[in-house]
Amino acid sequence: MSDTLNPAELTQSLVELLTVKRDGEHLFTGSVQPGGVGRMFGGQVVAQALQAAQHTAPEGMEAHSLHAYFLRGGKEGVPIEYRVEADFDGRSFANRRAVASQEGSAILNLTASFQQPEDGLEHVDAEMPEVTSPEDLEPDAEVRRRFLDSLDDVSDVQRAMFERPRPIEIRSPCAMHWMSTEKRPPRTYSWFRTVGTLPDDPRIHRAVIAYASDYTLLGTAALPHGLSWARGELKGASLDHALWFHRPARADEWLLYATESPWSGAGRGFNQGRIFDCSGRLVASVAQEGVIRLAKGK
Repeated sequence: MSDTLNPAELTQSLVELLTVKRDGEHLFTGSVQPGGVGRMFGGQVVAQALQAAQHTAPEGMEAHSLHAYFLRGGKEGVPIEYRVEADFDGRSFANRRAVASQEGSAILNLTASFQQPEDGLEHVDAEMPEVTSPEDLEPDAEVRRRFLDSLDDVSDVQRAMFERPRPIEIRSPCAMHWMSTEKRPPRTYSWFRTVGTLPDDPRIHRAVIAYASDYTLLGTAALPHGLSWARGELKGASLDHALWFHRPARADEWLLYATESPWSGAGRGFNQGRIFDCSGRLVASVAQEGVIRLAKGK
């Protein structure tokens, strides 16, 4: 495959990946990533678990937050079973708990909270950062291709990962941690959207935002150290992931992801993110802690 695939086909492949198959009242199966290699992307498991929870939520209620713990790394090419428990159904709020399992072992626990839409007191104390517009930035596929060409030793897994067509386009005004050896403050900005138009179902837009919220986040904690997973200098994995949906947003329109890492230590890095739409409205907030360790011999 190449990045010249039809954007509509790439977007449809993401919709299919995040569409879980119902096997029972509270039992679902998640699709596998076509052409996937190695360890499964954590955002995929979070998004599929959210989708399973959304399909069991009371009519009219919308997901406003999720909290997930990664227990084991998922394997590409192996279907995931999602078992959902309906822990609470109230008039205004409901709660669902999903356990993702692969080959009989739990790999993720996710709890999602749902709310009946209502009006309330409003304030926002978060300004959208002033960054270069996405139209004036280089496409992510070109950045990845150039970075791959700069590496002296590239494994087949690395090459497949960097060259795999992506249904979500990312454009950043600053170098991602995996590209640079420069030690920088732990802050980064990136625009993202699907390469094609998504269905109007708001559940798939929330799922895609959940999926994309795992991009660039943990790497923010590596920026002050000038180290990279791609160069074999670090070992890492997400430990937990929390996401709050503040207002509806379309994931097929540009969204700005501003991330920062206020702390790292004890083999862990803590990261926060804010997602804004093009009009400057805060649409979601994210928090994640992950393992971040020096690779052996480094």
